Amino acid sequence: MMELLRFPAVRFEKNNAEAVEEEVCIEEDYHLYLNDKSITTLTASPSHLEELGAGHVVCQGLAEKVKNVRVSGKKIYVCADEPDSPKATSNIATSNIKIGAGDVLKFAGAVESELWKKTGGVHCCALFSRKKLAVRTCDVGRHNAFDKAAGYALLNGIDLSKCAAACTGRQPRDMVLKAANAGIPIIISRAAPTNRGIVAADNAGITLICFTRGGRFNVYTHAKRIKNLKL
Repeated sequence: MMELLRFPAVRFEKNNAEAVEEEVCIEEDYHLYLNDKSITTLTASPSHLEELGAGHVVCQGLAEKVKNVRVSGKKIYVCADEPDSPKATSNIATSNIKIGAGDVLKFAGAVESELWKKTGGVHCCALFSRKKLAVRTCDVGRHNAFDKAAGYALLNGIDLSKCAAACTGRQPRDMVLKAANAGIPIIISRAAPTNRGIVAADNAGITLICFTRGGRFNVYTHAKRIKNLKL
């Protein structure tokens, strides 16, 4: 469970005010290094830091695989073979993985972690491999939560082309391209897409499913991966 801090607050409810203590998510700045070269600073929750480093490097297209990751204080060191030049375009998902409509709803439900219910201050990503939950990661940032889930798979030998990722956050272009760079063919979100997110998913061969809640969902691209989806 991610560490939380308690802060005093005044709660107003039904015309009454009372002093309370609320549990609040922690955010810290972490300096990310690729092959000992500083590449960025990430503001993230202090959990799954090795996974965050591995996932960020691959999901941003800076490398295809990671050799190892180590964390020292607020510094994350990733060792990987860098391409001669960063990717100009994302990968194209050609995976023939298929899931059912019931799987979509089940996967989306898995992002409702106790931490999310308790604080309302985190995004979550649930990664499913061959229809089984591989990992659920939470972070104050939706990008980080996704990177952590992908990083877990990278560090544990899980084939991301056989995975579906369920997320709490909306799906603009930059989020979709993370999945494309990682090779994840299915994105399921409780939130909305953007126009560029839909175009990016279509171009990358990704099945993009959004507004997945209340027993319904919208499939925007590559619906062929959803079995028995009849109009």
